[in-house]
Formats: sequence, structure tokens, C-alpha cells
Amino acid sequence: MCGIVGIVGKSHAEQIIINGLQRLEYRGYDSAGLFVSDEKQEHLVKSQGRIKNLQEKLTNEVNGTIGIGHTRWATHGKPSEENAHPHTSQNGQLVLVHNGVIENFAELANDYLAEENFYGQTDTEIVVNLIASFMNEGLSTKAAFQKALSVIHGSYAFALVNKEEPETIYVAKNKSPLLIGLGEGFNVIASDALAVLDQTHEFVEIADNELVTVTADGIVIEDQKGEIIQRDAYQAQLDASDIEKGTYPFYMLKEIDEQPTVMRKLTQEYRDDQGKVNIDKDLVEEVSASDRIYIVACGTSYNAGWAAKSLLETVTQIPVEVQLSSEFGYNMPLLSERPFFIFLTQSGETADSRQVLVQTNRLGFPSLTITNVAGSTLSREAKYTLLLHAGPEIAVASTKAYTAQIAMLAILAQAVGKNKNSKASTSFDAFHELSIVATAMESMVDEKDYISSLVEHYLSTTRNAFYIGRGNDYYVASEAALKLKEISYVQAEGFAAGELKHGTIALIEEATPVLGIITGQNTGAHTRGNLKEVESRGANTIVIASEELARQEDQIILPTVHPLLTSLVAVIPTQLIAYYACLQRGYDVDKPRNLAKSVTVE
Repeated sequence: MCGIVGIVGKSHAEQIIINGLQRLEYRGYDSAGLFVSDEKQEHLVKSQGRIKNLQEKLTNEVNGTIGIGHTRWATHGKPSEENAHPHTSQNGQLVLVHNGVIENFAELANDYLAEENFYGQTDTEIVVNLIASFMNEGLSTKAAFQKALSVIHGSYAFALVNKEEPETIYVAKNKSPLLIGLGEGFNVIASDALAVLDQTHEFVEIADNELVTVTADGIVIEDQKGEIIQRDAYQAQLDASDIEKGTYPFYMLKEIDEQPTVMRKLTQEYRDDQGKVNIDKDLVEEVSASDRIYIVACGTSYNAGWAAKSLLETVTQIPVEVQLSSEFGYNMPLLSERPFFIFLTQSGETADSRQVLVQTNRLGFPSLTITNVAGSTLSREAKYTLLLHAGPEIAVASTKAYTAQIAMLAILAQAVGKNKNSKASTSFDAFHELSIVATAMESMVDEKDYISSLVEHYLSTTRNAFYIGRGNDYYVASEAALKLKEISYVQAEGFAAGELKHGTIALIEEATPVLGIITGQNTGAHTRGNLKEVESRGANTIVIASEELARQEDQIILPTVHPLLTSLVAVIPTQLIAYYACLQRGYDVDKPRNLAKSVTVE
């Protein structure tokens, strides 16, 4: 949520900021703004809506050698130009952008700024004026900033400019992501390395509660006590071309099509020359020694955890629990004696999951983050990391990260199962099975025109829809419904098929679409019975069935893959169904309303 881009030491800062903000559009936002200046002039420009609205307000005079920009996703105050960032102190001296949520903003306003009248309703406006008030006490910009940080409670990534110091940006973070990018004669800041890959591939991480002074010539990192910290830079293993759509109309369609390649990439990355799993032996030993695996995740990653639960349990012979991180952190259940925690997160910055990781670290439990983003917060703070190697996922509705997470867990399961000599592991070769999955995925993504016609017939005007299934098919139904509601705004729900008659069937009306997923040998006949039940009440049914269980009248037939990996193939047509349902309604596929790609606030 929200995005920050800043630069110092390079001409036409405004264009660099605009380009960077455009690359951060995937994070979700409702307004945008920037501040740029040089020794002669300064410009603050803000707008509600898309970045193109901001661009249209930029004249030739708006340029500078230092600047900060921001895309805002509303938390405090409605989306409006007055609430858009950057925010300026009332004395006009300080300019601030902020990602995150300040929990005690009202107390800060009452305690320090009781005499002030504010223009908007944001917590950020409180902070910039708080810093200004501390400067009125005689403190320097940095000292006032540090004092403000000492009394602020919450999550934040700040970038601060004092107009009287037109060669310096002050930055700090807590829980929210922020990076420093190093250039020749200039430096940049960004919420995500993707934003500034056209400027640099060399980055320095910022830890929580640090303050960094950024100039064109260098950076100085200090802890809360003012002690200077030395930290090596790292090279981002990405290319700016990775985030281009190419010939695709939307990122989501591109990312759906990339899933077979991701399966093969994971196989390549984690298989050694002898065909064995190449994963840290210490990680494998710690998982093997655990008496229970806790998968902690949100949204699509949560659904991926459920889809992989049976796989993990079968191959490793270790019980698995799947937990919503937003619930687990505040209602932690009674844990087993030797738990192992796996955090699934596409971005590696998910705030709900991070607050659980902070607690499990405090308790001394081993942890693994499975993420698509190297160097992300959850990756740094967990004991182990496994990368998805899926390439940037830009569309808000996750597709390839979901399948990559399940595939990564399959590879990990094989390594742990082999280490424990579990009987199931001897008959399960993740690399072989994922190669079959990749081929099956290719056949499914080639069915675009047919699936588009199905959507037009069954879903183009419907207000609601249901996915049903049993076992792993139920977990795929949950993800399928999430995709449909995310981007097409159809009220979609995924249900365990056997639960329909326990209440949900009351919602079935004439022509209600019900999509049944059938890949389980021992449950398929039961799901078909449930489909007949809804048909008798007027529902229009679509059947997505595996080849060996399919009937002639079924609409979508899935190629045969290993029974533990059917989720990877069954989800593909549901992703395309969501895509075409959105497209046929005329909505923005990649940027659904009210949603953000990286959820960095709890």
C-alpha cells in the first residue's frame, strides 16, 4: 500500500519520480503527489486519482535536482487532493511523505499541537508539524526528526525534506518497507527496488528505527542513539524490462501465462546436478525435527497454504496448521512443543504476517519465509528464506505467486520427506511432477478463447456466483472465488460442497452460476451430487474436472497430474474466468478498486 520515490543529485527529478511512481501503481493508491526543488525554485503538485492526473498538472517549470513523490492509499481521511502527499508544515519549511499508520496521531496532536489548525485529516500532517514544532525549540532538522520518531507509535516509512536544505533527504522506517538506491553522483529512495531500476541496481537496506541522511554524495545511517552504522550494499537481481507488459494488454494475463515457466524455473533453481533437492540442510533438519508446521499467511497466500497442507502432511508425515496472520498474531493458539513456522508472502512486506514473525522470533521458534522478493522484511527477519523466482508480479490479483508458493512447498516437502525417510517421499518426485504440471498449465492457458466464451455465457451479467469442491478442490474454490470477487466485483464465495445443504443452498436462485471443481477420486461423485442439487433449484453449473474423472458434458477438462498437485492446474481456468469476467465488465484488470498489492499496514 502506498509508494514512495525520492532522488537527490540529478536533474529532472520530477520525471524520475513520476516514472518510479508509475512502477509502484501495483501497490494500490487513490491520489499522488510530488515535491521538487533546486537552489532557485520549488514546486509542490498533488492530484486525486491516477498518476496520469498528476502528470497533466506538471508544467515545464516543474523540475529540480531533489524531490520526493508519493502514491497514497487512504487510511486517515478520504481520498482528496488536500489529503494527498507530500504534506507541508504550516510554516512552509518542511515537506514529508509517509507510508504506514501512526497509531497515536490524535494523542500527538493533543499533546504537542493543540493550537494548530490542520488542512486535512491525515496522520502524516500531524507528523510534519510535530517535527516543525521541535525545530522551533532550536533543534536541527535531523534532531527534530529523531525526537519525533521517539514519540511516534505505529508503522512508517518517512522521507523528509527541509526546503532550506535543498541537498538532503532524511528517511526513516518502522515496519513499512524503504530502500536506498546508490548512484554515481546521486542517490534514490524507494518503497520497492522496482521503482528505480532504471536508475540503479545497487541498494542498501534500512532497518527499523534507523534514521538515514541521504545526499547526492552518500548516505549516513544512524541508530536511535545516533551511532553510525556501516552496511554493505547488495545488487538487485532484476531488470527493468521484467516489469514491462510487452504485447499483453494487462499484467494479470501475462502473469497467468508465465506460470508454466515459473514451475520450470523453480525446478532449475532447487535441483542440484544429481537431481536432488538443493535446499539448506539446516533448514531441512529443523523442519524434520518439528512436531507441527504452522503456515501463516493472508489472502491468496493463505489459500496457497491450504492447498499445500495435504501435500506437506502426506510427504513429510508432520501435522500442518494453516493460520490467518491477522488473527493468529492477536489470538495465538496453544502451540506444540517443537513448532516450525512458515510465512507465505508474495511481497515479503505483509504487515499482518510480520507482526506474527516478530512474536515467534521473540519466543525463539524457527521460521522460514517463502517469498518472491529477495531482501524483503520477512525474508530478512526469518531464520530461513526460500525465494519463488517467479519474477515481478505487478497485477494486484496474485496468480503466479500462488502457484509458485504451492510448488515451493512441494519441493520442500520432498526434501524433508527424504530426510525423514517417509514412505510417501519415495514415490513423490517433485521435480518430475512439476514438469508434468508445467505442461498441463500450458494446455490450460491456451484455452483463453473458450473460457472467455464460457464467461460471456454464464457470468457476464451475474451479481453473484459460487465455487464448490471437496478436499483440495474446496481450497482451490476459495482462491477461485477470491480472484473473481477481487477484480470483477461479483459477490463470489468458495464453499465446501458438502456444506451447501447446511445453509448455503438457500442462496441459490434461478440462473445463479455454480462452478464445481472435481479432481478428488474419492469425493468427485459427491460433488457431482451437490451440483445436481443446485441445478434442481435453478442454478447454472460449470464443471471443472480432471481428465480421469471427467464426463462428456463437463465444460473444462484438466490434464492429469499427481493427485497432490491438482491445485496447480485446477486454479488456472479459474484465474482466466476472473480475468474475462472483469474484462467483459469493462473494469481495470490490474488495479481493482480499494485493493493494494502489498499490504503494509495491519
